[in-house]
Amino acid sequence: MAKKIITVEEKYRNGHVKQKLDRPFRANVLKVARQWGGKKVQAGDPQYVCCDVTMTDEMVELGLHMKLRVHYTAQELSEAWGESKGKTKALLDEMAMIGLIVSDPGCDPMEYHVPIYAPGIYEHILAHDGMAEKYPEIARSFGEFTINATIDMLGMPVGRGGMRTIPIERALDSGSHAESFEKISHYIEQYDDLCITPCTCRRSRRMMGEGCEHIEDDMCMLIGHGARYFLDNERGRKIDKEEAYEILKRAEDNGLMHTIPNTEGDGETFAICNCCGCSCYALRTGRYFDNLQVMKSNYVASVDTEECVACGRCVENCPTNAVKLGKKLNDKTPIELPTKPNINTTDWTPDLWNPDYRLNRQNCINEMGTAPCKTACPANVAVQGYLKHAHEGRYREALELIKKNNPFPAICGSICNRKCEDVCTRATLDEAIAIDEVKKFVAEQDLKSEERYIPKKWRDYHDTKIAIIGAGPSGLACAYYLALDNYDVTVYDKNPEAGGMLKYGIPGFRLDREVIEAEIDVLKTLGIKFQFNTEIGKDKTIRDLREEGYKGFYIAVGAQGGRFLGLEGEDADGIQTGIDFLRKVNIGEDAGIKGKTVVIGGGNVAVDVARAALRKGASTVELFCLESEDEMPADVEEIYETREEGIGINNNWGPARIISKGGKVTGIEFKKCLSVFDSEGRFSPKFDESETKIVECDSILLSVGQVIDWGQLLDGENVEISSRNTAIVDKITLQSSQPDIFIGGDAVTGPLFAINAIASGKEAAISLHRYVHPGHDLVYGRDRHNYVSIDLDNTAIPISNYDNTPRHKVSHKEVVDKFKDNRSTFTEDMVVAESGRCLSCGATYVDETLCVGCGQCVMQCKFDAIKLKKVHNQPQIALEEFKSDVIGHLLKRKMVITRNKVVAKAFKKKK
Repeated sequence: MAKKIITVEEKYRNGHVKQKLDRPFRANVLKVARQWGGKKVQAGDPQYVCCDVTMTDEMVELGLHMKLRVHYTAQELSEAWGESKGKTKALLDEMAMIGLIVSDPGCDPMEYHVPIYAPGIYEHILAHDGMAEKYPEIARSFGEFTINATIDMLGMPVGRGGMRTIPIERALDSGSHAESFEKISHYIEQYDDLCITPCTCRRSRRMMGEGCEHIEDDMCMLIGHGARYFLDNERGRKIDKEEAYEILKRAEDNGLMHTIPNTEGDGETFAICNCCGCSCYALRTGRYFDNLQVMKSNYVASVDTEECVACGRCVENCPTNAVKLGKKLNDKTPIELPTKPNINTTDWTPDLWNPDYRLNRQNCINEMGTAPCKTACPANVAVQGYLKHAHEGRYREALELIKKNNPFPAICGSICNRKCEDVCTRATLDEAIAIDEVKKFVAEQDLKSEERYIPKKWRDYHDTKIAIIGAGPSGLACAYYLALDNYDVTVYDKNPEAGGMLKYGIPGFRLDREVIEAEIDVLKTLGIKFQFNTEIGKDKTIRDLREEGYKGFYIAVGAQGGRFLGLEGEDADGIQTGIDFLRKVNIGEDAGIKGKTVVIGGGNVAVDVARAALRKGASTVELFCLESEDEMPADVEEIYETREEGIGINNNWGPARIISKGGKVTGIEFKKCLSVFDSEGRFSPKFDESETKIVECDSILLSVGQVIDWGQLLDGENVEISSRNTAIVDKITLQSSQPDIFIGGDAVTGPLFAINAIASGKEAAISLHRYVHPGHDLVYGRDRHNYVSIDLDNTAIPISNYDNTPRHKVSHKEVVDKFKDNRSTFTEDMVVAESGRCLSCGATYVDETLCVGCGQCVMQCKFDAIKLKKVHNQPQIALEEFKSDVIGHLLKRKMVITRNKVVAKAFKKKK
């Protein structure tokens, strides 16, 4: 399990912001730290620690002759210090190599200056691999400095922090009236000197073990004199403008935004950062203190709720959690939403801060809720969004949106348990939308296409090997999402083919083999490798794989074993589990079925087994289950189709004993089941032992559950197994007690549905991506999928606004092969009509106090529902002008806060 990390934020919250001095106090170091960082600096403060660990006594002496942001030549400092020019220049160059000062080789003679600590000294030290390793204290010192410095920015006016947001230029439309300094291209085009360097915020976090999923390499850009300094002092890689734009686009496509150092004056800067909300210290300036106005651009996001379909892409990618899902339909009784105080008129005390901002991201406005279909889906697929795409005939876009969360829509289109339809708002009017059928149609268009949809790879970690053990839906999903980052992924399975229970546990009349193969073909195209007929633990061990260079493992072996009941006579010939029976059917072996057959169980597997038994030659098939028909876990349509095929379903009967003669089954005795669950909904069947019946039969198929067969897989590994024989893992990260082993799917939950396993596989991929990069935490900034459904009882649906088109039904076609799926697919006209029945329950909302106007939401939206609107006109100013620029605002703010306190006190006294 992930270890507990004491973060910089937690240290700050607990009042431990100073690093313990484990080195002798140096008075001159404190003088330099104050000269460069302000008179309030004390020993143990980050500024002092930064200078203390990096500066020799001679550097300190020289530093006392350098003022902040004043440019000097070596000759000038030599005269001021009283040492030779040669010694002075050598020492200046050494300080520049460390990162304490900036040298500009573009000047003749070369000039040197002391930058501010951040953005400045800290970034310079950490951007150099050697310096970051030599001075590891700087990582935490950087984090502490940026959080301390933010206190002085509480209540500052818009765009007056040390860093400022620059909108993604592609997110600005022609009517935005953007100034040149509001466009990222302005900064690229005015300089020829460009270089790319690691992100020092992410590096600092990683060095403290607090990294997120965003990796530091080739992330931030230096321009002009900043690039010249970085290149001259081995801190970056030179790039041209074409590559600069490619890097910016790749960052934007990966959900990142842009900020620039906000210290150089109107339209000027020396760097462009590609920031995330989970590691960036600039964004923490706002998120920790809920004080985002200091780094805002001149824009905020604005949503057209009528066009919005609540797909959630903007929510998932918003770096500041300003965008959340809500509802579009009206309330019967108005919901009172919490109000937020205004930082410009309120004393911004710690109770108004958000120190856990990396852990408490919200997907919804919880009081409002959002579309039930997205909420109920285990993978949170954007149902409302892909229905809209399908309605407009944009099938490729619909497929792409589905595959963001579910890489196997064709498979799920045949076997999904349709939790989305169970909660569909449309069912309150007539019938739920046939969501699954629309998904199946969309997926089928891709299967029939000459050019299949192959998702774009966003990153490249091809040098890192990850092993997936188990080629079922969960393992395959994990492999898919890791492949999108181009990891070197190999899937191991003891079976001869991929698919797991999809291939060996579901009969062909429910899921065509060709569909499975077509979905797996995409994985092969993505470069995923498969090693079949290999049982890990027996043919080779996890330890062997480690020695082969694998850095992480996902175990998704499923629950592929059938369960017996321990009944009297259960060892007689003619009895087998339904799982074993289906496997024989699917691989073409003799299934051992003859004559009268009894199936025991009431779930989807049981009805699959019953229907398969009839197709394999049973003379009659009768299904017996404990549950009443309403309680049966099997899908309603499957129950209907089972009866249509002549299979009897006998509810409320439980097996008592098996009757045999000569070691062969001849019958089974049942007893009446009075109830299945207790008052708290737990499985606790009660029987009337006096009411029994005997059923003659030749074969019995037990479909009463599945078990996990671990074999020798975990031998020698520190993985805990529960009393239910499931793996014990962290519920969020799926990490086991063996840190490099992650486990998910049925092996953790017990038997569930394919979509649950797929969702689990995606989470495992996220965890593995973080894990294989040392220093990256498994939870910071992670999407917790905390969706809340709208309250249907409090939702007013204006019936007159919607047509009364009934739900479309699939027909059945004649098939020669009884093991072929005979269900037809919707026609295009049916898809248009059916998707048009959607009530479009959800919509996105923007909290303008949290929005920095980065434009990431605009980039993610495929429905033209969200735009940037210009609400400010604040130009940039140089650092030296900050005081005069903001003092009026801060004085006015202080006066308003004081007045409000007086009024509140008088009101309280009067009351």
